[in-house]
Amino acid sequence: MSNNEKMTRPPRRFGGRGPGGMSAPGEKANDFKSAMKRLFSELNRFKILIIISLVLAVLSSILSIVAPNKLSDLTDEISEGLTVNTENLETISNTITANLEEAMSKISMQRMQASNQSETDTNLEENSARANISESEYDISNISEEMKEVLFKEFEIDGVKISVDDQYSFLKIMSELGENIDANTLYSKMNEMPESIKEVVEPKMDMEAIKNIAIFLVIIYLCSAVFSYIQSVSMTDVANKFAKSLRTRISEKINKLPLKYFDKHQIGDVLSRVTNDVDTIAQSMNHSLATLVSATTLFLGTIIMMFYTNWIMALTAILSSSIGFAFMFLVLKKSQKYFVARQEELGNLNSHIEEIYSGLNVVKVYNGKREADEKFDDLNERVYNCNKKSQFLSGLMQPMMNFIGNFGYVAVCIVGALLTMNNLTSFGVIVAFIMYVRLFTSPLSQIAQAMTSLQSTAAASERVFEFVDEEEMSKEENITKKLDKKDVKGKIEFENVEFYYDGNDKPTIQNFSAIAKPGQKIAIVGPTGAGKTTMVNLLMKFYEINSGDIKIDGVSTKELTRENIHDLFTMVLQDTWLCSGTIKENIIFNKENVTKEQIDKVCETVGLSHFIKTLPHGYETEVSDNDNLSAGQKQLLTIARAMLQDAPFLILDEATSNVDTRTEELVQKAMDKLTEGRTSFIIAHRLSTIRNADLILVMKNGNIIEQGNHEELMQKNGAYAELYNSQFEKVG
Repeated sequence: MSNNEKMTRPPRRFGGRGPGGMSAPGEKANDFKSAMKRLFSELNRFKILIIISLVLAVLSSILSIVAPNKLSDLTDEISEGLTVNTENLETISNTITANLEEAMSKISMQRMQASNQSETDTNLEENSARANISESEYDISNISEEMKEVLFKEFEIDGVKISVDDQYSFLKIMSELGENIDANTLYSKMNEMPESIKEVVEPKMDMEAIKNIAIFLVIIYLCSAVFSYIQSVSMTDVANKFAKSLRTRISEKINKLPLKYFDKHQIGDVLSRVTNDVDTIAQSMNHSLATLVSATTLFLGTIIMMFYTNWIMALTAILSSSIGFAFMFLVLKKSQKYFVARQEELGNLNSHIEEIYSGLNVVKVYNGKREADEKFDDLNERVYNCNKKSQFLSGLMQPMMNFIGNFGYVAVCIVGALLTMNNLTSFGVIVAFIMYVRLFTSPLSQIAQAMTSLQSTAAASERVFEFVDEEEMSKEENITKKLDKKDVKGKIEFENVEFYYDGNDKPTIQNFSAIAKPGQKIAIVGPTGAGKTTMVNLLMKFYEINSGDIKIDGVSTKELTRENIHDLFTMVLQDTWLCSGTIKENIIFNKENVTKEQIDKVCETVGLSHFIKTLPHGYETEVSDNDNLSAGQKQLLTIARAMLQDAPFLILDEATSNVDTRTEELVQKAMDKLTEGRTSFIIAHRLSTIRNADLILVMKNGNIIEQGNHEELMQKNGAYAELYNSQFEKVG
C-alpha cells in the first residue's frame, strides 16, 4: 500500500479479539458500576419476572436454611426412641427410694417407742424383724409379703400403675446391677423388668411426632425444589428473550451504521459482540444473578441460624471454615495471573496457526516450515507452562473445598460431643451443624464464581451497548422524493465534490466534477489511493459528502433515500461473496419472479453454463463462500447475479481481476452487452479492459487530472499513457 493510500483511507482491520475473533474470558469492564447500571436499565421490561425469580431464589434458600433445624428435631426424636426413657427410670427410682426412706423412718420411730413399753413375744418378733431391716437397710432379697406392704406404696406414672410387687422386682434387678451401670447392661436386663415398668421405660418411638416432622421436611424440600425450578425457568426465559432482543437490535443496528464504522473496527470484533458477548450476558443472567442472590441469602441465613441454634458450635464452624478459605483465596490470587497469561498465549498460538495455514503455500514455497515449527513449538511451550500452572492451582480448589468441609465437620463433631457430654446440646444439633457447615462453605465459592461471571458480563454488556449506541446514519424520514428505476434516464453529475475520512486532515476527494451521460461507460483509473473506490462509495451514499453535490437525473442524492439509490445500482466487486445455498439461489439472490430461461441466458452469456453442467446437481448444487470454487468461478457467479438485476446503473470494481485471460474476454463481451443502455462505472487496474470505455477519468490525490477516451488520452501522452504503457514494460 502506498503512503498516499495509508494517509487517505482509514485502515480496514480484520481478525478479532483473541482466538477466532472472540473476546477473552474473564475480561473486566472499564466501569463495572456503570456497565451493570446500564444492563439493569435495559432489563427493566423484564423487571417483574426478575423480581419474582429473585424472590423465589431467596425463599428457596430460606427453606434450605430452615430444613436442618427440623432435621435436628427429627434426629432427636428418633434418638430418643432408641434409648431407655431415663426420665421415667429416674422418676421410678426416686419414688421408690422416697417411699422406702419414709417407711424406714416410721419403723425407726416405732422402734424407739417400743423400747419404753413392755415387750410381748409378738412385739419382740416384729421389732426384731424391723431391727434386721434397719441394719440391712436396702438388702431386700428376702422380704415377706407383709413387709412389702409396709415398705412400698403403689404409684402411677404416665397412666401406668406400678404395683408393690413390680417395685420390689425392680429393686432386686437394680441391686444386682450395682452402682456402675452401663447402657449395654441396662438394655440386657430390660426384658427381665416387670411389664408395668418396662412399659414406661423401654425405648419407644413417637411415630406420630416423627411422621409430622418428616412430612414437614418433605414439604420444605419439595417447596424449595419447586421454587428453585420456577426461578430457573423464569431466569432462563428472561435470559433468552433478552439475548434475542439484543441480537435483533444489533442486526437492525448493523444496517443503520455507516460504512466508516466497519472501516475502523475489526470484523472479528463486531462478530464477537453479536455472538460471544451476547451469549456471555445471557449465560450470566441465567445463572450468576440468581446464584449470587440465593448464595448470599444462604450464607447470611446460615450464619444467623447457626448462632440461633448454638453460638459455641457456630463459632467453631465459622472459624474452622475461615482458615481453609484464607488458603483458598491465596491460591485464587496466585492463579489469576496464570489464567490471564494462558489466554494471551493461547491467542498468540492460535494467531500463529491461522497465519501459517492461511499462507501455507507461501510457507512451503519459501521453505519456511522449520522456522514456523520452531515458533509454534515456542508458543505451544508457553501455553503448556501457563496451562499447567493455572490448572494445577485451580485443581487445588476442589480438594481444598473438600478439606474445608471435612475440617469443619470434624471440628463441629468434637465440640458437639463435648457439649453433649455436659448436657449442653443434643445429638440432633450436631447433625444440623454438619449440614450448616456444608451450607456455609458452598455459598462462598458460588459468590466468588458469580462475581467473576458478573465481571465478564459487565465487560460484555459494555461492548454490546457501545455497539448499540454507535452513531447511526442520518435519518431519512423527511425525504419524500423517489426515482423509479424504470423511468431513470441515467445521467449522473458530480459537482465540486469534497470528502474527508474521519481523522484525516487531507481530503481524499477534492473539487471532483464530472458528468456521466446516459448509457455511457465511464472508467475510473489511477494509482492506488487515488480515491477511485471512495468515489463509488460516495455515489452509493455509503458515505456522506462534506461539500458539493452528486445528482442523478438532476436530483441530488441528498434528496433520495439510500434504499432508493441502492435500487438504482447493481455492483460487481473484486471481493466475491456467496451465500450458503444452491447455485440458483446465489444467482437469483433477492430478486423475485426470475424464470429458468433468464438464468440460463445469463449463465450462457457469462460462460457459466459448462461449469454448472459439470456439477452433480446442476443449479441445485449446494455451495457456500468456503466451498472449493476457484476465484474465477466465484466471480462469474457474482457477475451473473449482477446481470439479472434490472438496474439503470452498473458499477464494476475490479470485476475481472480474478479471472483468466480467456474468461476475461468472455466476461468483457458479456459486460458490453450488460452495459448497453446503462450508465456504467468501471474501476480497473488492468487498463486493457477499459479501452472501449466512452469516458476515462484519470484520478490522482482525489482530483481528475485527465479525461477522455482511450485514443485521446494516449495521444496526450500524460498520466494515463504512462499507466497504460507501464503494463507492458519489462522489468529488469
